[in-house]
Amino acid sequence: MENDKIIFWRNLLLRTFIIGVLFAILVFVLLTVFRPRLEVLATFIFGTDEKEIREVLLTFFMNVRLILIFLILSPALALHTMIKKK
Repeated sequence: MENDKIIFWRNLLLRTFIIGVLFAILVFVLLTVFRPRLEVLATFIFGTDEKEIREVLLTFFMNVRLILIFLILSPALALHTMIKKK
């Protein structure tokens, strides 16, 4: 691979990681602010209780963490080390 292409993909992955983290923080803030309203709405529409809603939210944030770290940040760091070695 050419050095310019490696730098492009590294920058793309790092920016995607930063945007993903900002998106996760925004979702977390919105969920904490509107949580009582969302719980009532989810209970009314889907017939769930608070425990199930908490499990879904925890699973969501665990999946976001796995995707951001292992699928985006790890390849970006690998490309960064490739650039430093050249």
